[in-house]
This record gives sequence, C-alpha cells and structure tokens, in this order.
Amino acid sequence: MIDSSRSPRDAGAPEPRPMHSDYMHWAKTRQRARFTLSLSGLAALAIDDLGATWGDLALEPPGGYGYAPLAGAIAARYGVAAECIVTAAGTSGANHLAMAALIEPGDEVLCESPVYEPMASLARHLGARLRLLPRRPEHGFRLDAREAVDAIGPDTRLVLLTNLHNPSSAPIDGATLEAIGARASAVGAKVLVDEVYLDAAFERAPPSAASLAGGPRHDGDTFLVTSSLTKVYGLSGLRAGWIVTSPPLARRMWRLKDLFGVNDGHPAERLSVVAFERLDALAARARRILDINRAAWHAFLDTHQDDLEVEALPFGTTSFPRVVHGDGDRLERLLRDRYETAVVPGRFFGVPDRVRIGVCGDPLEFPEALARLHDALADLREVLPS
Repeated sequence: MIDSSRSPRDAGAPEPRPMHSDYMHWAKTRQRARFTLSLSGLAALAIDDLGATWGDLALEPPGGYGYAPLAGAIAARYGVAAECIVTAAGTSGANHLAMAALIEPGDEVLCESPVYEPMASLARHLGARLRLLPRRPEHGFRLDAREAVDAIGPDTRLVLLTNLHNPSSAPIDGATLEAIGARASAVGAKVLVDEVYLDAAFERAPPSAASLAGGPRHDGDTFLVTSSLTKVYGLSGLRAGWIVTSPPLARRMWRLKDLFGVNDGHPAERLSVVAFERLDALAARARRILDINRAAWHAFLDTHQDDLEVEALPFGTTSFPRVVHGDGDRLERLLRDRYETAVVPGRFFGVPDRVRIGVCGDPLEFPEALARLHDALADLREVLPS
C-alpha cells in the first residue's frame, strides 16, 4: 500500500518535471507595452520589405524529410553538407529537438548560468540533472576556459551554451569553445551551442561552433549548433530554425521529429529561402538599427553609472545591467505601471538584481523608452537611496 502521508521528495523520487516555462508565460502576457526595452530580436520585417512575391509561395510541401532548397541554403552558410541540417520551428524548436535526441532521464547536463530559463527548464523536463557553469559578472559574463573545462566531469553528457550569451551578449571565443569541445569529447559528451544571436556581432563575431574541431564542418559530432532567422533578421513569424550536426545525429533528429510536429509550414519554408537570398540586405538593416540604438544606450549608461552597472559591449541585441537601487522586479513593475515601458526581470535568468534591456526596437521610439527608464531610475533613487 502506498503511504499517502509521504511526499515524492520524502520517498526519494526525483523532482517533478517542469511542465511550463515561467519566462515564456511572462513574455506572452506581460512583455508588450507602449514602449519596450524587453525584446531581444529585431522588429518584424514587412513582407514587402522581404521582397517576396506570390510566386514564391506554395501550400503543397514536396514530401520527405525537410525542404531541400532551405536545407541547402543553411548548409551553404555553414560550409557543411545538406545532410548536416535539420530544420525546426525556431531556435526554441531546434533546441527542443536536439536536446530530446541527446538527453536520457538522469543524464547530467552542464548549463551556463545566468541561463535563459526555457533552456534549463527544457533540460529538466527531459529528465536531466542540471549542474551550473558560472558566467561571472566580474568577468563581463565571459566563460573562463579553465573553469569550464574543469566543470565537465565523467558523468557529463551535454553542455548547454549560448553564443552570444543570452542575456548579456558576451561572446565565447573560439579557443574557449575548442577547449570545452576537447574535454567534452574525451568524456563522451556533446556541446550544444545556441547561436541565434551570433550574427548580431557582425564582423566581430567569434567563429561558429560548427566550424571548429569537433564540429560538423570537420566531420565531428561533439558540437551541435542551433539558430534561426528570428532574432537578428526580424523574421520571427517564419519560425525558421535549424540544427547543424553530424549526418548520423541529423538522421536521428529527423526521425524524432516525426513525433514532434512532423513537418514545418511549407509557406514559411519557401519564404525562408527568399530570406537567405537577401540575407546581406537584412543584416545591413539590423546593423543600422542596432548601431543607432546602441549608441543611445551607451550614452545613457555614461550618465547613469550610479543606477546601472554593466559592461558596454559593441555588439549584440541585449544588455544585462545590475540595478543598483532595488532589484529587477521592482524596476520592471515601476516601469510598467507608471511609465508604460517593459524590461525583462533578471530573475528569469537566475539573477534577480538585474534586468535584460533590448536595444533592437524602433530607433524612433527607443529614445523615449530610455527617457522613461531615466524617470523610473530616479524614482528608485528617491525611494531606495544608497
């Protein structure tokens, strides 16, 4: 007979699997505001600006695994064979598919911290035991290569990283990634690098993990890369995501995808091919927006050093400052309730005294959003002096 007076924890059972994402619920119900500093991706591109025509669309998919023109366009971007590409519903769908193919219940997963909450919750949902690899604020949230290598133990089965880092935009250089990959390979682990923000570094971007030793460009299967057209190119509505991996792992993921939605929307696949044909122009649009807003953000930081602490990076779509007076939730509520402006509380990344600021909004509205942030910070100073 089961003793109903004992909780699962008392009985030694594992923690319940997460069945939702607190961050995504917040994002879908609280993120939008009259003025926003909360978005991490470029504003949506109009279909006319994409340059697509009715002739680019079709409703009937060709059948089989994936849409060959799209897989070919992605493969060409990474310098790999099309057999290394698996498409998915955005980077979130790509991360889900990749992790589901790699994680068995009870596996140890080493995950960067601060961490994008849906990634950590997904790993736990799949039954992983999470260990955290710190990205320390005193180092600008950059990974320490020696610390990262030492953290990968004989029980580690997967390492989860973002490059550029979500939420700070800090990069991981190629040498650090290669050291992590070498150690992971030695213990039989994989390294999943979410690179959805990497293109926001433009010519300053570190190399893709797909191009490193252990990556699929060199016939390796230690590194897997996920990304999409969502964040940098203003095409979130297409949900055009992908995984770059070795052909054997790609085949495993395609078969698993038969259980996860089966196929992607074919009109979106075809529009994504159009986007790849115009990617240089879309990147130029992103650079214009980010350069204007980042200059305004850095000027703002110069005059608010007593309110916000953060390293000013020359790239990326987000910043992750510490709120000197109060905390991230207090600032988020004040901005929303009094100033009709949204930021992301740092608690969703495990750091409650920070907020994530997006610098990718409309440049015509961004100065007003900063003006409202200025007023909210002044309010906090009055209520919570140092």
